[in-house]
Amino acid sequence: MGFFSILHPGSSEAAIRYSEEQPGCFRDLNFDQIVATLTAGRDAYELKPFFQTPLHDPEVIAYRQAVMLDVRQEGIGAPIRAFAAEMNRMREASTSTGKLHYPYQKARWFADVVEIYFRASQALCDGLKAANPASSGIGGFLAYLQTLTTSEAFQALVGETQHLKEGLASVRYDLLIHDGTIRVRDRGPEADYTADVEETFRRFRVGDVAAMEFKFPDYAEMNHIEAGVLDRVALLYPEVFAELVSYAERNADFTDKRVLAFDREVQFYLAAIDLVARMAEADLPFCFPEVSATSKAVSCEGTFDLALAAKLLKEKQPVVRNDFHLDGPERIFIVSGPNQGGKTTFARMFGQLHYLASLGCPVPGTSARLFLPDRIFTHFEREENIHDLRGKLQDDLVRIHDILQAATSRSIIIMNEIFTSTALQDAIILGRKVLEKVIDLDALGVCVTFIDELAMLGEQTVSVASTVVPDDPALRTYKIVRKPADGRAYAIAIAEKHQLTYADLKERLA
Repeated sequence: MGFFSILHPGSSEAAIRYSEEQPGCFRDLNFDQIVATLTAGRDAYELKPFFQTPLHDPEVIAYRQAVMLDVRQEGIGAPIRAFAAEMNRMREASTSTGKLHYPYQKARWFADVVEIYFRASQALCDGLKAANPASSGIGGFLAYLQTLTTSEAFQALVGETQHLKEGLASVRYDLLIHDGTIRVRDRGPEADYTADVEETFRRFRVGDVAAMEFKFPDYAEMNHIEAGVLDRVALLYPEVFAELVSYAERNADFTDKRVLAFDREVQFYLAAIDLVARMAEADLPFCFPEVSATSKAVSCEGTFDLALAAKLLKEKQPVVRNDFHLDGPERIFIVSGPNQGGKTTFARMFGQLHYLASLGCPVPGTSARLFLPDRIFTHFEREENIHDLRGKLQDDLVRIHDILQAATSRSIIIMNEIFTSTALQDAIILGRKVLEKVIDLDALGVCVTFIDELAMLGEQTVSVASTVVPDDPALRTYKIVRKPADGRAYAIAIAEKHQLTYADLKERLA
């Protein structure tokens, strides 16, 4: 059977290794928060490695996008979700079965677990076949599942399970309880006199009487008395119970590893689809980006920071959307503007978009054309570590040096307010040298800075700025637009840092 995975085309797992470690950019981009949102309620599937392993092949991304389009259709998504629910029920039943101690009870419960599995597999096969999936991923799995469910081994398991249950259902026995002794015997020819007794005493009945029923607690685990009764019933029906024990032993490994893999992998798609659906309820659009490993002309319309949007929606706050584009020789956004105006959010958004695209997921926005990087590097401010003898400037220099040494022309480099701990002239010199290195690499990037001079290094840099309400500069719009740096950002930042803005002075003098 040629099918292997709905996450990767091909039929071999040899080249697929999912990362157990999150990429270094996750914390700076708040992508760890996005993954936490995506995987919430799905801990049993261990999905984080899927989201921690970006792709580098546009064909694999196209494969995933096609699967995502299939799964989000009701005709395909509904049977998949029903299958997932049944597989979850199977796991819970299997866990409960594993906790039992009495062999006959354990074997009988095991038969129920097997039945849940083969019924769920058959129902999924029927549902997908009726929906006629278009993607090679879901189509390939359907072909595999059809072959599996019609195989001699699968059909033998179905027949064996049904035969076993019919045999157990035919078991009949009587209990004779007398003087603290319980005797078990085969059901005799005696008739059931319940109806005759009720009819005989009907004439003495005066109206309805209170029910005298007693409800026994239904514990999963058998007690020693029930187990003793069952052992003696087994002596009356040795063939049936011998078959039960043999059935459990022979079919211990009844599941198919690719069906189990599908059950896990499809949660990657369902997690993304469910998050997109929640965002759509707030009129926040998503799209499948056009992804290229060669073209660095990138753009996105109506996009937003996904981690921030998830937080704002919980707080019932509006989400501001932005557009951007880089064309021709343009490679680096130089982002300036007042504090708390959305500059860092723009930088994170740029990184999030490219990382989401590299997973084959939809991205925030109405349309997007994105680059497929080999790696995303980030340099954000770090809190000073008292155990580290390096000063803040030295730490900045060491970290950015390591990034420039590891980065390639296919990398994305995102820098947020570097060299803020040094004097302005030194920051200009250092910032210019770093950006010249990035330009020499021909890497894409974003640099958030208060240094306006960095926006004028050449045709590779594009100046964008956060904007304010014209009539009230204290109010931020959180819109980032293409515009020259206005020369006020650094001064405003220094004034705000030392509480020397007009508003601060006015408040003190009032």
